[in-house]
Amino acid sequence: MGRDQEHRPPSVKTFWRWLKRGLIAVVLLILGLSAPVAYVETACRPTGEPVPYQALLLAEYHRPESRTLLTYPEWDIVHAYDDYGRVLATGDPHDFQFLKSISGFWGALCALSKASGSHGQIDADTKQMVYVIGVSFTAEFLMKAAYEETIGRLFVMLRGDVRAPLDDLSAQQAESYANFLQQVPWYKWDFEGDRAALAASATNALRDRERNIALGLEYAAKAAYADVIAQAVAQVGPDALTLRMIVRAPEAEAFDGFEGVTVIAHGNGATEIETIRYRALTHLMTKMARSEVDFVEIAGNDDIMLTVLGRNATHPDAIYSRARQGADDYRHLIVMPVSRLAETLRGLEASDTIVEHIHDY
Repeated sequence: MGRDQEHRPPSVKTFWRWLKRGLIAVVLLILGLSAPVAYVETACRPTGEPVPYQALLLAEYHRPESRTLLTYPEWDIVHAYDDYGRVLATGDPHDFQFLKSISGFWGALCALSKASGSHGQIDADTKQMVYVIGVSFTAEFLMKAAYEETIGRLFVMLRGDVRAPLDDLSAQQAESYANFLQQVPWYKWDFEGDRAALAASATNALRDRERNIALGLEYAAKAAYADVIAQAVAQVGPDALTLRMIVRAPEAEAFDGFEGVTVIAHGNGATEIETIRYRALTHLMTKMARSEVDFVEIAGNDDIMLTVLGRNATHPDAIYSRARQGADDYRHLIVMPVSRLAETLRGLEASDTIVEHIHDY
């Protein structure tokens, strides 16, 4: 056997050597991407016990309370792209701290996992979904960091201080994409349209040619992956676009001026309403609070999470805080009783802290 190996052609030995190296690299990559998941599972165990609550809404309109926490990881990725867009508006991709954004995602998830104990058990499907998007996000930003910190940075140096046309176009695309993600799933974005826009606007400048190739390949890969995700979502079915809540308002007519609100029942000072969800819900609930509407119960739950932005690095009620890139403020994750939400929203208007997003379930 030893002689056979010695007399193998060099090309065969080289092939096996590189195959082994490739397998080792794949194993190391898998272990590296799995490490944050293992950390959250072992070091960020849920603490506390749920406090019993007798819901007012019918059971068919309930959503697990722990999902108010687990909706955040997807939004953390949205916020990351928002940060990225702000950095690109005045800087270059290598100015963005990709590793900081990745560590922020897993740091927030750790804090959310610990806090989930007092809000009910997290179902396996939701946890799996969060881990999948976290690993995908980590892999994407690691690849972007590897490229932009090396080849991308080199082409910026060769370009000089004057931005190329595609620097500005890609910054505009990043900003538009971040705004799009506020209400619509990422896989519905027109990546092929962005790719075509790059090709149409590219000049013969070296930086433009590099951006056209690098970002064109990125957009093509995302477009293909988006088709796969869209097909998978179509088979499972989309999540509900509305939810129900119990609020206190002087009269049912108080909701006539609110788009996206349907009054289901009104009596004894309590009103059951159905509302839109996602980003639009934050704007809606803020307007309702200004109109002296108080919230009693949302989707059968008495606790909810929101994120606020402020200049202070810490917040007394936050379970997690972090600085935003491209801005001079901090994001704070706060869990509170639904009964305090309206008063909190009204109080924020008199402070230098603003509500960013109310996380439904």
